[in-house]
Amino acid sequence: MTLDDFERELAEQKETERRREKRREHEKSSDRHHKHHHHHSHRSSRHHDSHYDEGHRSKKSRHSREDDTSESRHRHKHRRHSKGEEDREEEEPTQPESSGLKRDSWMEAPSALDVDYVQSKKPEPSPPKGTSLGANFELKIHEKELNHHLRDLQDGKLVDELEDQPAAHEVDYVFGDAGSQWRMTKLKAVYRQAEQSGRRVEDVALERFDSLREFDDAREEEIELDRRKTYGKGYVGKEKPSGELFQERKLDAGIRRPHPRDDQGEPDEVVEQMAVPASEGAASGPKVDQTTLNKLKAQLMRAQLRKDPKAADLEREYNEAVAAFSAQDPTIVTLSAMDNRMLSSAPRNEVKAVTNRRGAERGNVEENEDMSIEDMVREERRTKGQAGGEGQRMADRIAKDVKFDNDLDYMDENANKLAKRVHKSETNLRNIAINDYQKMQRVLENCPLCFHEDTDTPPVAPVVSLGTRTFLTLPTEPELSPQSAVIVPMQHHTNLLECDDDEWEEIRNFMKSLTRLYHEQGRDVIFYENAAYPSRKPHAALTVVPLPYELGETAPAFFKEAFLTTEDEWSQHKKIIDTLAKSKQAGFGRLAFRRSLTKEMPYFHVWFELDGGIGHVVEDPDRWPRGDLFAREIIGGMLSLEPDVIKRQGKWHRGHDKRVDTFKKRWRKFDWTRILTEGN
Repeated sequence: MTLDDFERELAEQKETERRREKRREHEKSSDRHHKHHHHHSHRSSRHHDSHYDEGHRSKKSRHSREDDTSESRHRHKHRRHSKGEEDREEEEPTQPESSGLKRDSWMEAPSALDVDYVQSKKPEPSPPKGTSLGANFELKIHEKELNHHLRDLQDGKLVDELEDQPAAHEVDYVFGDAGSQWRMTKLKAVYRQAEQSGRRVEDVALERFDSLREFDDAREEEIELDRRKTYGKGYVGKEKPSGELFQERKLDAGIRRPHPRDDQGEPDEVVEQMAVPASEGAASGPKVDQTTLNKLKAQLMRAQLRKDPKAADLEREYNEAVAAFSAQDPTIVTLSAMDNRMLSSAPRNEVKAVTNRRGAERGNVEENEDMSIEDMVREERRTKGQAGGEGQRMADRIAKDVKFDNDLDYMDENANKLAKRVHKSETNLRNIAINDYQKMQRVLENCPLCFHEDTDTPPVAPVVSLGTRTFLTLPTEPELSPQSAVIVPMQHHTNLLECDDDEWEEIRNFMKSLTRLYHEQGRDVIFYENAAYPSRKPHAALTVVPLPYELGETAPAFFKEAFLTTEDEWSQHKKIIDTLAKSKQAGFGRLAFRRSLTKEMPYFHVWFELDGGIGHVVEDPDRWPRGDLFAREIIGGMLSLEPDVIKRQGKWHRGHDKRVDTFKKRWRKFDWTRILTEGN
């Protein structure tokens, strides 16, 4: 047998096997037609037709009503099923066909890939259950809640009951331990957030701390750590919070409570009983201070030196005063950063504590040479506008230098030492602030132009016309010109530059109305302010003086000549500051005076018109004429008044002034404040 014959025979065998397989498949397909579901027989017939006749595919149009998705799924299942059958047929050995062939049960079961889409019925919503409105708004507290005061409120405790808790309590830490830095960082974050958001510190503290008690404990720790840093290693202080700040908070809350509880009747009775000894002590004699003791001691020493027979009486009086002064309760003065910027809670990084023994005992400080830019800016803001300025600081440095010599060579050699600032300790700053506060209180008590709201007492000066922020009064006698007036702001200002826009608006209204009054009388008018003594804290006032028209035109020349000849020939400032000329420039107008001078410097200014006049900076108040004598000498010389009238400066006296009725009759027509009381 040749090779060609072998290949031909092999090809015939393959063709015979292929035909046999096709016939067997055809018989199986016909058998499935009787045993399976309709859609299976449909798939096998379609498959059989695809092998024998391509043109029979047009029969698909009969089933166009079926969904496209269902057809693709059926075709995919058929391909997988047919492929699986072919593989099984190839693996199985060829067996004689039998008409009694029976398939296994798993082959006759429905296909697992057939999916029936069933839409389940939605469950009907249950009717709403009846709940009380209070249950929705009930306080719900998590089991891990850290704010313990919420649990107290849930248990029914009142705020008053929580305030009665003792201030002292036990904590599981000590000041300066490992967690101290974290607590201080948390405390500073409270202050920083309160400053940025503009909220109260207590509100922010409640968000970051469990309660205000823990916030006060952190404040105590901060104070104690500052003391340790100031006084050094030898300082012995508290180790744990004592609760004194929390106790102060509870006392403040009890004092400021608008509606006290009914069970506080006994403390009220105690207060009434305690008020009796105070009134008896006040009636026994005037209050004795250190100044009174010094005066009595000086009188006693002079009497003893002169061997005066009254020395024994003076000694007995002095001893009684000493005993009364010792028996007095200490005076408590509460100050804030508004009273003195040096008492601000901001850190004073411009100084550092003296570490030696004497410095630690006295709390001395020295200049810190390693300051940052922020520290320098903070120091400049804190010390800005202080009395004396740089000249006072230079004088303090010279006073501290015991070897100082008023020589240029010495100043050049000790330039670094003289350039250092003399800083004051916290105790000295506190004492200075208390002295300034007490001095200001004495000035306010004796001011004849202030409204004393605490005692509901009007000013000593007669009130002719009253506005909302200012009032009009009459000058002291003797007057330089009849029917003069004084415009006064109600608030105690050192000079008119400290007044705000509302006060200046009313001042201008008075100036306009008075100008119309005097023009109707055929007279001119000038206004002047004498603010040459800011250290004495006088009450700012604008004096109004009517003049004849011919003197009103020459008044600028009189004042210019006086400004040029009053003080030294050489000065640091211009002799004359012309605010009237500046008022006619763009951007100044009525603000020419307020933009030409500063409230920190002593000055004298006179207005010839509503918007301006001329001013002068007083560089040496000691050489300036006392009181209001400078203006009285100029105006009195213009009016040719007697010297005794010019030099006599009177005072206001409480009681009725006969000049008020005459002035009011002529002023009523021009009084703009009538709109505030009588309306239209």
